[in-house]
Amino acid sequence: IDVNECTSENPCTQTCVNTYGSFLCRCEPGYELEADGVNCSDMDECSFSEFLCQHECVNGPGSYYCICPSGYNLLDDSRSCQDINECENRNFTCTPQQTCFNIPGEYKCLDPVRCEDPYIQINENRCMCPAENAGCRDQPFTILYRVMDMVSGRSVPSDIFQMQATTRYPGAYYIFQIKSGNEGREFYMR
Repeated sequence: IDVNECTSENPCTQTCVNTYGSFLCRCEPGYELEADGVNCSDMDECSFSEFLCQHECVNGPGSYYCICPSGYNLLDDSRSCQDINECENRNFTCTPQQTCFNIPGEYKCLDPVRCEDPYIQINENRCMCPAENAGCRDQPFTILYRVMDMVSGRSVPSDIFQMQATTRYPGAYYIFQIKSGNEGREFYMR
């Protein structure tokens, strides 16, 4: 008569399976059977692949979970991270005069555009130099301010944005230049 070791002495740390004349030990998902054939140890799922989680994988007993950096939420797939748009959620500390600008993982408060003399403000992001003002003779007719985020880790070279001159004003000529912020020569125009 076969002795059922699983009921009489149960030598296994997790699951015991009786066989004819012997027994086998099995481990629960997330654990692996040790060389002694009896004990189970936790598997480090995070060490198997760097693609289990978008940001960071944390091993736990019998399982793992993913965490996201500050400013991101974990999506329903439990592995992908999505930026929290603090501006859309109204979770920011900008003054009423400032504009909230969402960037990956955080936000920035942008001060309103201020036109320097002899320019006058046309709207919230455009300054114009009136033709009748003598100080405008050698100045650009308009200055347009645009704000955009540039995500790090892009492959380069890469087009960031495109501007195109129009023939709206006959006889006008256009000069495009990087006015500031390119001291390290990271950007160029073509």
